[in-house]
Amino acid sequence: MTEDVPVTDAPVTDAAVDEPDTRRIDELLRDLYRGQERISQADIYRRAVAAELPARLLTRINALPQGEYAVDEVADLLGGSVI
Repeated sequence: MTEDVPVTDAPVTDAAVDEPDTRRIDELLRDLYRGQERISQADIYRRAVAAELPARLLTRINALPQGEYAVDEVADLLGGSVI
């Protein structure tokens, strides 16, 4: 009889796992806001899905209240650095 043993005993606390990839958020926002002042939460979410952002980031975008956002507002809320 074999025993189920984890592949590694190391805890999963890598900084890359804990911190969102702000580079991906920044790239998305730069593309979205090129020539635009405000964009709706729904449009941001649709573009994020199309850009195949990680599920963790999609969840954060989906949790934004409905409405329109300026780039600095959404960057602050999502942890991006685009201003």
